Amino acid sequence: MAGAGGRSWRDLLAGRTRKRKSAFGSGAELQEAALRLVDHHQNLNDLLLEVEDSVKPAGQGGTEHQEVSSESFIVSVLQEQASRLGVPAANLAAKNAITNIEQICQPSASPSQVPLLSLDQRKRLSRLFQTVKDLLVNNVFCRSLFCQEMWKMKDPPVLEAVWHLHRSDIVGLAELLESNPSTPAVVEWLCSSLRGLCERAEDSSGDVELSGHILSDFVTVFLQNGFQQTSELGRKLEFKKVPHICHAVLRRMLTWVLDAVGKEKQEDVPTLQAMRFWLNVFNVSVYKSAVHPDSLQQFFRHTLTEVLTYNPLLKVSDAIHMQREWSFTRTCPLLTTLYRKLFVAFSAKQLISQLQQVLETHEVNWQHVLSCVSTLAVCQAEAEQLFKDLLSHLLIKAFENYDMENMITAFLIARQAALEGPAVFMAYSEWFKASFGNAGGHHGNSKKALVFLFEFLSELVPFETAPYLKVHIMYPPFVPTKHRSLLLEYITLAKTRLADLKVAIEDMGLYEDLSSTDESVQPQGQALRDVEKALQIFENTRKIPTSVIEASIFRRPYYTSRFLPALLRPRVLPKIPDVHMAFIDSLKRADKIPSNLYSTYMQACHAMKEKMLKDETKLEPSHSKEPVEQLKAELAELRMLSVDQAKYEEVPAQIAVISDRLTSVLGHGSDKSETAALNSPIQVDVSAPRLESCHQSVVDLLLTSFCQNLIAASYFHPPDRQGPCLSLFVKMICGHRNLLPALLGRLCQLIYHQGPSLDDAHILGLAAFVIHLSESRTLIPEVEANFGISQLVPEKVLSVSEYWNCLLVHRTEESFAFCMRFCTAAASYLMCKFSSYSHEDLCALIPPSLVKKLQYLVPRLCLEARGIPCEEAKTDLIWSSLSCPSLNYKRASLCLWKQARFQELLKEKAFQLSFREWLLLELEVYPEKDILSASERQDFHYWAIYQWYLPAPSASGGCDGDLEKACAIVVNTILDSSQRSDLSGCGRSKMSVSPDILCKLQEMVLELGCRQKLLSGCLDAQRHFLFEVLQERLKDRKDGFALSEQLWRQQELLLHRRVLVGLPASALLRTCQKGKKTVLDGEDFFRFVSSELRNVCSRGYALSYDITTHFFRGLLNASLDCEEPTEGVNDVLTACQTKCPIVLFSAALWWSRLEPVLCSQWKRLFGAPLPEELERLREWQSSAGSFLASGTVFPLSDPPWIPAAFLHCAVQQQSPRRQERSALKRLGTDAEQLLVSLLFFSLMDLISAKIAPKEGVDFQTSLEWSLEILQCLEERGMSWPLLFHSAEEGARKYCVLRSTVSDRHIRLLPVAFYSLTPCFHHELLTRERTFLYVALDLYIQLVQLFVEGKDLPRSDQEGHSPDPMEHEDPLEVISTARRFLLGAIPRCPAQSFGNIQLLLATCEELDPELGATLLRFSRPAAAMELEEELVLF
Repeated sequence: MAGAGGRSWRDLLAGRTRKRKSAFGSGAELQEAALRLVDHHQNLNDLLLEVEDSVKPAGQGGTEHQEVSSESFIVSVLQEQASRLGVPAANLAAKNAITNIEQICQPSASPSQVPLLSLDQRKRLSRLFQTVKDLLVNNVFCRSLFCQEMWKMKDPPVLEAVWHLHRSDIVGLAELLESNPSTPAVVEWLCSSLRGLCERAEDSSGDVELSGHILSDFVTVFLQNGFQQTSELGRKLEFKKVPHICHAVLRRMLTWVLDAVGKEKQEDVPTLQAMRFWLNVFNVSVYKSAVHPDSLQQFFRHTLTEVLTYNPLLKVSDAIHMQREWSFTRTCPLLTTLYRKLFVAFSAKQLISQLQQVLETHEVNWQHVLSCVSTLAVCQAEAEQLFKDLLSHLLIKAFENYDMENMITAFLIARQAALEGPAVFMAYSEWFKASFGNAGGHHGNSKKALVFLFEFLSELVPFETAPYLKVHIMYPPFVPTKHRSLLLEYITLAKTRLADLKVAIEDMGLYEDLSSTDESVQPQGQALRDVEKALQIFENTRKIPTSVIEASIFRRPYYTSRFLPALLRPRVLPKIPDVHMAFIDSLKRADKIPSNLYSTYMQACHAMKEKMLKDETKLEPSHSKEPVEQLKAELAELRMLSVDQAKYEEVPAQIAVISDRLTSVLGHGSDKSETAALNSPIQVDVSAPRLESCHQSVVDLLLTSFCQNLIAASYFHPPDRQGPCLSLFVKMICGHRNLLPALLGRLCQLIYHQGPSLDDAHILGLAAFVIHLSESRTLIPEVEANFGISQLVPEKVLSVSEYWNCLLVHRTEESFAFCMRFCTAAASYLMCKFSSYSHEDLCALIPPSLVKKLQYLVPRLCLEARGIPCEEAKTDLIWSSLSCPSLNYKRASLCLWKQARFQELLKEKAFQLSFREWLLLELEVYPEKDILSASERQDFHYWAIYQWYLPAPSASGGCDGDLEKACAIVVNTILDSSQRSDLSGCGRSKMSVSPDILCKLQEMVLELGCRQKLLSGCLDAQRHFLFEVLQERLKDRKDGFALSEQLWRQQELLLHRRVLVGLPASALLRTCQKGKKTVLDGEDFFRFVSSELRNVCSRGYALSYDITTHFFRGLLNASLDCEEPTEGVNDVLTACQTKCPIVLFSAALWWSRLEPVLCSQWKRLFGAPLPEELERLREWQSSAGSFLASGTVFPLSDPPWIPAAFLHCAVQQQSPRRQERSALKRLGTDAEQLLVSLLFFSLMDLISAKIAPKEGVDFQTSLEWSLEILQCLEERGMSWPLLFHSAEEGARKYCVLRSTVSDRHIRLLPVAFYSLTPCFHHELLTRERTFLYVALDLYIQLVQLFVEGKDLPRSDQEGHSPDPMEHEDPLEVISTARRFLLGAIPRCPAQSFGNIQLLLATCEELDPELGATLLRFSRPAAAMELEEELVLF
């Protein structure tokens, strides 16, 4: 009630107390006077709106103060009024309060009820409720009547007014709802009011917070009453209707949202926004402690069940056909948002369990179930394994009970999860193979199980889409042979279905990715992808891919109608033939392209070129920029989420959206976009990586986004608190397999080619990126890295961790600094990001190559790291070191090195850098460009070898203090390093050895030699360790005829020779005690030369000069340890004559250069005459020169081949040659073996001229010299064919000669033999009984060499001689030999055919005509005579 001027009752009272003193003696008198006044001017409703605090009259001049309470006054008025009306005061107060509420909340002109009050209404209502609260305190207010009267109002109550009643503790919402006589009416009122509240909240930003409070308070009451726990039931028994009302409202509101899911595009935007606002009730944080956790879980579980079972109209057949449209990115955002909010209350295991329970006990809405599967797979990292377990459980139950429902459920879930890509779940083809592709599958137990499986698959066929049918056909279930008919029946049915879908199985691509269920790829598009893949394989192998050859034979329709048209698309041909042209040319030469089709293609290409020249323009493919812009927008959105910890739960959904946008971008590329087979390695040309422009731009966009996200997130939080964003981002990229080649190629460009030029932010970003790549390594196929150098040994495929480790080369000062920064950043990020991991989990995650690389780099560049580190436990120090731009990278590396956890890693065997691995890394360094100076490098080598690895136990990669073991490791590593391709394509020759490492090896070998001398008192029967190492390497390799194996072996032996020459010369021999004498032992060297080193002698019968002079110098040096040096030298050289004559042959060849070296060395060491055996070598050289020059007698000795070698080498040095023939005639009659030996050496030179023309041996000169020797032998009637026949008894004396030359020279003896045919006379056929056998055997060897494509010298050999005989074609050599045999066989005596039966079958197989001739003339003599008589008639 207001006074004049609109003043309130309090103002009036207060004003009067200020103006004058009270005229009443007491408060009672004042109250009585007021009642009389109100009685004459009464308005009780207005009175209730008067909210009074205590009114305290102010006294003047010490007068006593009186207190008048407006609360007691209103109570007195109500009681007075009630007594006059004869009703309780509490009832009167309740009715008057309702009247006030109805007046305040009178609806506006709007036709629909507004759930919120205006500002004025809110103020007035607030005053009313304050008064009501005061009345409640004085027990002058009836709640029950108030609730009843509330529902009798003309209009339903306003939702906000009800909320204020609830919040003010006047009437609780539950009590108010319970008092409503009509449950449906109250449910309808609540639902319409809540919907209106949601709509109003989105319309006005000012009402959002208030609406949120109202909504959360109401739903809290719903949960408290609708989902009571056992402990709460007792105190809520008074509410019987409320639980039902709460359930009904929540169900109606959920239905409101779910009804919009299927028709989202038809709903207006405000309605969709209102529904999103309602979904806030599923935010767990809203309820805090207001709702019991179990009640909350019960509500969420109930809601999830309601969603999954809502309106189950779709059949399984519909789900099979439509489930692709229910993937995460295609599902209505309302539904995915709801799922994600519900998932927060449960673990992934609980969610899978709930899903399983619903599937087993309810009819379900398949759209909602499968979209739930997709959302769960995308948003829960651990869901993949749980889904696998669920699928296994479903299959077990299905085959136990032959239950179709469990089978279809398993198939639908597997397909749905696979739709989200391999980054989320295994491809459907992989799951199908794993489940049914082997005998251990669930279907392999019995025929009944097989029948059940194929019945199920057959029932699916009418509803199946093409991709799944292709998987079933290409990866069929395992079926025992006796039941193959079941499989064949199904395949026939599936092919029929494919035909109905107008998809022929014959149209399947050669490299089709069956893991994808995308039906958008038409046969023409798949053919283009097949062409692209075939071109990649051809570019790397230079061979037509086997799959293309097979398709041209077994899949002819696809090959001719799809593949060839895709390959032969007209284009402007480049001036320099590219890979595409080379591939077409190879197919044309292999008759795999019809001539008319090829002609049409060339004409079309020519016409296109003419048109281009005419228009003077070149058409470029246009690419829509819209998908790229969408991708950029989504990446920007992800950046905002990555820096806000409160929004980390939204990251998985955003990653899925980005994946979808990325698919759209890649889909807009060229039709030639590469699609690698699921398990085929990714090929990367490291020396010159090539990327398509469209893919490079996408990869750059993704890498840039990753780096920006990392830098932005690191500004706010350390890596371990940055959430899953970066990990999921990289995992998503790995799921797009057609992008992986471009991604790995771009990483190669950035790390391998541009690494030293990158700044700190780029390095940090790339380092973190490769760590996450390694984390997702199971999603990435292996990598075939081509470093641009032809390899003798095929490069093994690499894992992604090994691949990026290979890109981190450190050979120069710049590359060392880059590698140190990169590896430090990578390891620091990993250890900070996964700091919560256990030691075992961290070991499983971190790439061993990274830790090993740091073990090499940090001690090399930081002196402080050499030795036992002082461990520090501050894990955050690593990241702070990297974050400070002014901090030197070496300091940051040391911070990492000293971390206790990093040092713990170094104790694990898998992470320890072994001595061999350290050597391999050190051998890659270019000394002239090293970051260390020569003296610093020497200090580092000394520390690493002598202080670290030599004393270290073998379990940690060391040598156990064993110097011999250390030497063996160094030798093996040097050889391995030299065999490996030079990855940079430049630098020092592979035949060179690091001088610093070689110097350390020399030191160790000398030290080892000194130790062996001290131990030589006890007879050491062990072999020379060095030759054991070399022999062991060769023993492990098969000594095959494959070209690659031959080249590897030749390269290996050349390296062996290079290592031997680099070691101290005396190391080739050993000293040992024989009785009381010290003797020299060269057995190991002789054995190695005779078995292996002879095979790298280009002259066939002589070692190279370097190893020859090294041996003789080592022999003289080693003789210092003998009591009788001369005797020691003589013993070794005498043993050479029988055990290793090639050493003496080599001395004969190089004597003019060798003699001054040996004479000078012997004089320096002893000052005495040369040992007798060395003097004998000098005498043979002198005698040969004198014999040729002055005609003196050439002395013969035993064995004859050594003087023959000196004589032959002397003849080779004569220029011009005029006296050789006369010199040969001067040889005595007892010089048969000498002449045969001379013939052997000349034939070896003849072969060398063909296979090694760079040695300077002239073919024609060697041929003439050979013919001279042969003529001399013929004139003397000496037997020489046994030289070519090792199996004959008399040929054993020449076995020594054959054992001294390379195996290749021996295999080419047939070529040398048939080069001598001009000197084969008729007398030879009758004189030499074995000649025909030898000639025929060598002819067979010659033909076999040609057939097998081995060893025969070709006409395109290097070295150009005018003589056509020197480079004649192998076929011409065979033809010459064949003509000779056909002419010689009829002239051979009958005795010559006695032993040819062993060769007859082989001859008939290789040359039927020659075999028939041989068979005819090899018959018994009587038959031959009879035949001759018959011929007379």
